[in-house]
Amino acid sequence: MTLLATERIKLFTTRSPWWCALLTLAVTIGFAALITGTTDAGGGSVAATQFGYQFGLPVIMVLAALSVTTEYRFGTMRTTFQAIPNRAAALLAKTAVVALLVLVIGEISAFGSWGIANLLKPSADFALNSSADWINVTGVGLVYALAAVVAIAVGLLVRHSAGAIALLMIYGLAVENLIRLIPNVGDDIYKWLPFNVANRFLTGDGSNRGAVLDGPPLSTSSLGTWWALAYFAAFAFVMLAIAITVTRKRDA
Repeated sequence: MTLLATERIKLFTTRSPWWCALLTLAVTIGFAALITGTTDAGGGSVAATQFGYQFGLPVIMVLAALSVTTEYRFGTMRTTFQAIPNRAAALLAKTAVVALLVLVIGEISAFGSWGIANLLKPSADFALNSSADWINVTGVGLVYALAAVVAIAVGLLVRHSAGAIALLMIYGLAVENLIRLIPNVGDDIYKWLPFNVANRFLTGDGSNRGAVLDGPPLSTSSLGTWWALAYFAAFAFVMLAIAITVTRKRDA
């Protein structure tokens, strides 16, 4: 508990988490208001309220990466490892605190987006009537939290804010889609890429969408909903395990 309290204090006494949290909420809820406000009266779907999820995700990953790279930048990571020789315990505590914060931000953004849609268009059917609807909303926090674990792992491996953020943004915004351009095997590889699989968890087969563009992009993964979540979680924790192993073997 002492480690968790220490990491909580370090996280909440810096400005970047607050700014990233506010930006995530503004982007996701703002897009929900925009998309809902431009649909026909009575139109729309639960999935449409979560359209901003894909724009909040990069900000969340920046938040998580900065929670690590900022410590390397100012040398406080060295002090942490001197005070806590068990580096794995210190890093797991940091990961737990950041992931929990991101989970809360994700749920607030998802339900805030859903709430603003109901407020702006009370005549539309935004009721959470099915498990797919519930996952589409509540699943945002889970995906954000696991994405934060991935970002922390990248931050530990790269250790520089600009490099880690650039790597995360390039991969998240471009690399997975570019993989599809590889002749013959591109689409087969893309089915197993982590963020494509994460979208499978959120969107399922898309049966609850009002239109193709409603909500996060549909996934081409063939995994079932909960298997997709398990796959993304496994990827996140394997990345974290690699990062902790590397961190334990090199100088702080």
